[in-house]
Amino acid sequence: MRLVATEYVSLDGIFDEPGEWSFPYFNEEASQFKADELAATEALLLGRRTYQGFAAAWPTMEGTGDFGVRMNSMPKYVVTSTLDKLDWSGSKQVKGDIPGEIRKLKQQPGKDLLLSGSGMLFNALMGENLIDLYRLMVHPIVIGRGNHLFGDTTDHRKLRLVETRRFATGIVILELEPAA
Repeated sequence: MRLVATEYVSLDGIFDEPGEWSFPYFNEEASQFKADELAATEALLLGRRTYQGFAAAWPTMEGTGDFGVRMNSMPKYVVTSTLDKLDWSGSKQVKGDIPGEIRKLKQQPGKDLLLSGSGMLFNALMGENLIDLYRLMVHPIVIGRGNHLFGDTTDHRKLRLVETRRFATGIVILELEPAA
């Protein structure tokens, strides 16, 4: 599996709580994009906070159709050292040597392993060169404060732009791979 990190991000690089600012930009194009993305996904990879938010919302969310069925039924790998019990169907804890465990997951056959949100995990996996594709959904809004997606890294990370797409609402999809 390849590890795809998909992130909702503001123009100024903030990715905190996209539910508070991204909905006005979400349209049928974005919905179809996310459905196609999920169809190309074997399993989800989530940090604790993102897992808790998703697990609280998805099992009881109404009107989600096939997308919701897929979210609730697919395997979910959760990186957490504080949760003892994972109640969302298909969830398994990843612990111990996290980079090593992610490398093992990536060696399994199948579609994409999709990392969503999970900023601390995103930055840790980026630092280990484990992300195969960065998929940024850049929204035309400046948030001004909050957590920046790429954190406080001092490492230079060269990426190669492989795909762009623009939605009518102004969302721009940037797909980047690590540069050789």
